[in-house]
Amino acid sequence: MTKRNTQQRRHTILSKVNECGEVSVDALAVEFETSEVTIRKDLTALEKSGLLLRRYGGAVALPQEIVAKSNDKRDSLRKMAIAKAAANLIKDHNRIIIDSGRTTAAMIPELANKHGLVVMTNAMNIANRLLSLENEPTLLMTGGTWDPHSESFQGQVAEKVLRSYDFDQLFIGADGIDVARGTTTFNELVGLSQVMAESAREVIVMVESDKVGRKIPNLELPWSQVTTLITDDNLALALCQTIESSGVTVIRASV
Repeated sequence: MTKRNTQQRRHTILSKVNECGEVSVDALAVEFETSEVTIRKDLTALEKSGLLLRRYGGAVALPQEIVAKSNDKRDSLRKMAIAKAAANLIKDHNRIIIDSGRTTAAMIPELANKHGLVVMTNAMNIANRLLSLENEPTLLMTGGTWDPHSESFQGQVAEKVLRSYDFDQLFIGADGIDVARGTTTFNELVGLSQVMAESAREVIVMVESDKVGRKIPNLELPWSQVTTLITDDNLALALCQTIESSGVTVIRASV
Protein backbone atom coordinates (compact mmCIF):
# COMPACT_ATOMS: atom_id res chain seq x y z
CA MET A 1 0.00 0.00 0.00
CA THR A 2 1.31 3.41 -0.88
CA LYS A 3 1.85 5.92 1.88
CA ARG A 4 -1.16 8.01 2.83
CA ASN A 5 -1.34 11.24 4.71
CA THR A 6 -1.89 10.99 8.44
CA GLN A 7 -5.66 11.52 8.55
CA GLN A 8 -6.38 9.17 5.67
CA ARG A 9 -4.23 6.52 7.33
CA ARG A 10 -6.01 6.95 10.67
CA HIS A 11 -9.40 6.79 8.99
CA THR A 12 -8.42 3.50 7.35
CA ILE A 13 -7.02 2.13 10.62
CA LEU A 14 -10.28 2.92 12.37
CA SER A 15 -12.25 1.17 9.62
CA LYS A 16 -10.05 -1.91 10.01
CA VAL A 17 -10.52 -1.94 13.78
CA ASN A 18 -14.30 -1.71 13.46
CA GLU A 19 -14.34 -4.40 10.77
CA CYS A 20 -11.91 -6.90 12.32
CA GLY A 21 -12.31 -6.09 16.00
CA GLU A 22 -8.58 -5.68 16.56
CA VAL A 23 -5.37 -4.67 14.80
CA SER A 24 -1.66 -5.08 15.55
CA VAL A 25 1.02 -2.41 15.36
CA ASP A 26 3.48 -4.55 13.39
CA ALA A 27 0.93 -5.57 10.75
CA LEU A 28 -0.23 -1.98 10.28
CA ALA A 29 3.35 -0.77 9.97
CA VAL A 30 3.94 -3.24 7.15
CA GLU A 31 0.66 -2.44 5.41
CA PHE A 32 1.16 1.32 5.49
CA GLU A 33 4.92 1.10 4.87
CA THR A 34 5.68 3.23 7.90
CA SER A 35 7.33 2.83 11.29
CA GLU A 36 5.78 1.18 14.33
CA VAL A 37 6.35 4.45 16.20
CA THR A 38 4.09 6.25 13.71
CA ILE A 39 1.39 3.60 14.04
CA ARG A 40 1.52 3.83 17.84
CA LYS A 41 1.03 7.60 17.58
CA ASP A 42 -1.97 6.99 15.30
CA LEU A 43 -3.54 4.57 17.76
CA THR A 44 -2.91 6.91 20.69
CA ALA A 45 -4.57 9.80 18.82
CA LEU A 46 -7.59 7.66 17.92
CA GLU A 47 -7.93 6.47 21.51
CA LYS A 48 -7.82 10.06 22.82
CA SER A 49 -10.66 10.88 20.43
CA GLY A 50 -12.70 8.03 21.95
CA LEU A 51 -12.70 5.91 18.79
CA LEU A 52 -10.88 2.74 19.91
CA LEU A 53 -9.03 1.18 22.85
CA ARG A 54 -5.27 0.60 22.98
CA ARG A 55 -4.04 -2.87 23.87
CA TYR A 56 -0.51 -4.25 24.13
CA GLY A 57 0.85 -4.52 20.60
CA GLY A 58 -2.17 -2.94 18.96
CA ALA A 59 -5.74 -1.81 19.52
CA VAL A 60 -9.29 -3.17 19.72
CA ALA A 61 -12.71 -1.83 18.80
CA LEU A 62 -14.81 -0.16 21.47
CA PRO A 63 -16.99 -2.61 23.45
CA GLN A 64 -20.50 -2.88 22.07
CA GLU A 65 -22.03 -1.48 25.24
CA ILE A 66 -20.00 1.72 24.76
CA VAL A 67 -20.94 1.95 21.08
CA ALA A 68 -24.58 1.36 21.92
CA LYS A 69 -24.47 3.99 24.63
CA SER A 70 -23.22 6.59 22.16
CA ASN A 71 -26.15 5.81 19.88
CA ASP A 72 -28.84 5.54 22.54
CA LYS A 73 -32.00 7.55 22.96
CA ARG A 74 -30.12 10.36 24.67
CA ASP A 75 -27.93 10.81 21.59
CA SER A 76 -31.00 10.96 19.35
CA LEU A 77 -32.66 13.47 21.63
CA ARG A 78 -29.59 15.70 21.52
CA LYS A 79 -29.55 15.63 17.74
CA MET A 80 -33.27 16.45 17.62
CA ALA A 81 -32.87 19.35 20.04
CA ILE A 82 -29.97 20.77 18.04
CA ALA A 83 -31.91 20.28 14.79
CA LYS A 84 -34.96 22.14 16.12
CA ALA A 85 -32.83 25.03 17.34
CA ALA A 86 -31.16 25.23 13.93
CA ALA A 87 -34.47 25.16 12.06
CA ASN A 88 -35.73 28.04 14.20
CA LEU A 89 -33.06 30.22 12.58
CA ILE A 90 -34.44 29.59 9.09
CA LYS A 91 -37.02 31.95 7.60
CA ASP A 92 -39.38 31.28 4.70
CA HIS A 93 -37.70 31.74 1.30
CA ASN A 94 -34.19 31.44 2.74
CA ARG A 95 -31.43 30.05 0.54
CA ILE A 96 -29.47 27.54 2.61
CA ILE A 97 -26.69 24.95 2.36
CA ILE A 98 -26.93 21.71 4.34
CA ASP A 99 -23.65 19.83 4.57
CA SER A 100 -23.46 16.05 4.93
CA GLY A 101 -23.71 14.50 8.38
CA ARG A 102 -26.14 12.82 10.77
CA THR A 103 -26.74 15.91 12.89
CA THR A 104 -27.45 18.15 9.91
CA ALA A 105 -29.68 15.45 8.39
CA ALA A 106 -31.76 15.45 11.59
CA MET A 107 -32.86 18.96 10.69
CA ILE A 108 -34.74 17.92 7.52
CA PRO A 109 -38.09 17.01 9.17
CA GLU A 110 -38.02 20.40 10.92
CA LEU A 111 -38.14 22.13 7.53
CA ALA A 112 -41.59 20.75 6.66
CA ASN A 113 -43.33 24.00 7.64
CA LYS A 114 -40.91 26.33 5.88
CA HIS A 115 -42.04 27.80 2.57
CA GLY A 116 -40.09 28.75 -0.53
CA LEU A 117 -36.76 27.31 0.63
CA VAL A 118 -33.86 26.84 -1.76
CA VAL A 119 -31.54 24.14 -0.43
CA MET A 120 -28.10 23.15 -1.70
CA THR A 121 -26.50 19.94 -0.42
CA ASN A 122 -23.57 17.69 -1.24
CA ALA A 123 -25.15 14.56 0.30
CA MET A 124 -27.50 12.18 -1.47
CA ASN A 125 -29.25 11.04 1.71
CA ILE A 126 -30.09 14.64 2.58
CA ALA A 127 -31.29 15.28 -0.97
CA ASN A 128 -33.60 12.25 -0.77
CA ARG A 129 -35.04 13.41 2.55
CA LEU A 130 -35.65 16.89 1.16
CA LEU A 131 -37.53 15.42 -1.81
CA SER A 132 -39.90 13.64 0.58
CA LEU A 133 -41.08 16.93 2.14
CA GLU A 134 -44.57 18.00 1.08
CA ASN A 135 -43.58 21.67 0.95
CA GLU A 136 -41.18 20.77 -1.89
CA PRO A 137 -38.15 23.02 -1.34
CA THR A 138 -36.10 23.79 -4.43
CA LEU A 139 -33.22 21.32 -4.36
CA LEU A 140 -29.73 22.05 -5.68
CA MET A 141 -26.87 19.52 -5.74
CA THR A 142 -23.20 20.39 -5.77
CA GLY A 143 -22.15 17.46 -7.93
CA GLY A 144 -18.44 16.67 -7.87
CA THR A 145 -16.40 13.62 -6.89
CA TRP A 146 -17.97 11.12 -4.50
CA ASP A 147 -15.97 10.72 -1.29
CA PRO A 148 -16.86 7.43 0.46
CA HIS A 149 -15.32 8.55 3.77
CA SER A 150 -17.65 11.54 4.22
CA GLU A 151 -20.41 10.04 2.04
CA SER A 152 -20.66 13.29 0.13
CA PHE A 153 -19.58 15.00 -3.07
CA GLN A 154 -16.31 16.91 -2.84
CA GLY A 155 -13.70 18.44 -5.12
CA GLN A 156 -13.24 21.29 -7.56
CA VAL A 157 -16.48 20.74 -9.48
CA ALA A 158 -18.50 21.01 -6.26
CA GLU A 159 -16.56 24.11 -5.23
CA LYS A 160 -17.15 25.76 -8.62
CA VAL A 161 -20.89 25.11 -8.42
CA LEU A 162 -21.08 26.63 -4.94
CA ARG A 163 -19.23 29.75 -6.02
CA SER A 164 -21.96 30.35 -8.61
CA TYR A 165 -24.53 31.03 -5.87
CA ASP A 166 -24.91 33.03 -2.70
CA PHE A 167 -26.75 31.74 0.34
CA ASP A 168 -28.28 33.08 3.53
CA GLN A 169 -27.08 30.24 5.78
CA LEU A 170 -24.81 27.22 5.93
CA PHE A 171 -25.59 24.37 8.33
CA ILE A 172 -22.57 22.17 8.94
CA GLY A 173 -21.41 19.60 11.50
CA ALA A 174 -17.93 18.75 12.79
CA ASP A 175 -15.96 15.76 14.07
CA GLY A 176 -14.64 17.88 16.90
CA ILE A 177 -14.44 21.40 18.30
CA ASP A 178 -11.11 22.96 19.25
CA VAL A 179 -12.28 25.61 21.71
CA ALA A 180 -9.37 27.88 20.85
CA ARG A 181 -9.36 27.47 17.06
CA GLY A 182 -12.67 26.30 15.60
CA THR A 183 -14.15 23.17 14.03
CA THR A 184 -11.94 20.15 13.31
CA THR A 185 -12.34 17.05 11.18
CA PHE A 186 -10.76 13.70 10.36
CA ASN A 187 -11.43 14.35 6.68
CA GLU A 188 -8.50 15.78 4.78
CA LEU A 189 -10.92 17.28 2.24
CA VAL A 190 -11.77 20.60 3.87
CA GLY A 191 -11.80 22.77 0.73
CA LEU A 192 -15.52 22.40 0.08
CA SER A 193 -16.41 23.28 3.67
CA GLN A 194 -14.43 26.49 3.37
CA VAL A 195 -16.11 27.39 0.06
CA MET A 196 -19.50 26.68 1.63
CA ALA A 197 -18.65 29.09 4.46
CA GLU A 198 -17.50 31.75 2.02
CA SER A 199 -20.75 31.40 0.04
CA ALA A 200 -23.07 31.98 3.02
CA ARG A 201 -23.83 35.08 5.09
CA GLU A 202 -24.25 33.00 8.25
CA VAL A 203 -22.36 29.84 9.17
CA ILE A 204 -24.14 27.66 11.72
CA VAL A 205 -22.21 24.74 13.21
CA MET A 206 -24.33 21.91 14.66
CA VAL A 207 -22.51 19.61 17.09
CA GLU A 208 -23.18 17.62 20.26
CA SER A 209 -21.52 18.86 23.42
CA ASP A 210 -19.32 15.76 23.82
CA LYS A 211 -17.43 16.80 20.68
CA VAL A 212 -16.48 20.15 22.19
CA GLY A 213 -12.87 19.91 23.30
CA ARG A 214 -12.13 17.01 20.96
CA LYS A 215 -9.02 18.25 19.16
CA ILE A 216 -8.43 16.70 15.77
CA PRO A 217 -5.44 17.93 13.72
CA ASN A 218 -7.36 19.09 10.63
CA LEU A 219 -8.81 22.55 11.23
CA GLU A 220 -11.95 22.84 9.10
CA LEU A 221 -13.42 26.27 9.89
CA PRO A 222 -11.70 28.82 12.14
CA TRP A 223 -13.97 30.76 14.50
CA SER A 224 -13.57 33.82 12.27
CA GLN A 225 -15.73 32.02 9.68
CA VAL A 226 -18.40 30.80 12.13
CA THR A 227 -21.45 32.83 13.10
CA THR A 228 -23.25 30.45 15.45
CA LEU A 229 -22.54 27.20 17.28
CA ILE A 230 -25.58 25.12 18.22
CA THR A 231 -25.02 22.38 20.76
CA ASP A 232 -26.96 20.77 23.61
CA ASP A 233 -27.39 22.03 27.16
CA ASN A 234 -24.71 19.69 28.50
CA LEU A 235 -22.00 22.09 27.33
CA ALA A 236 -20.26 23.66 30.33
CA LEU A 237 -20.88 27.38 30.67
CA ALA A 238 -17.15 28.04 30.93
CA LEU A 239 -16.57 26.45 27.51
CA CYS A 240 -19.54 28.34 26.15
CA GLN A 241 -18.08 31.64 27.31
CA THR A 242 -14.65 30.81 25.89
CA ILE A 243 -16.14 30.14 22.46
CA GLU A 244 -18.29 33.28 22.63
CA SER A 245 -15.15 35.31 23.35
CA SER A 246 -14.11 34.43 19.78
CA GLY A 247 -17.15 36.26 18.44
CA VAL A 248 -19.36 33.19 18.01
CA THR A 249 -22.95 33.05 19.25
CA VAL A 250 -23.52 29.82 21.21
CA ILE A 251 -26.99 28.27 21.48
CA ARG A 252 -27.41 25.50 24.06
CA ALA A 253 -30.51 23.57 23.00
CA SER A 254 -32.54 22.02 25.80
CA VAL A 255 -32.75 18.22 25.59
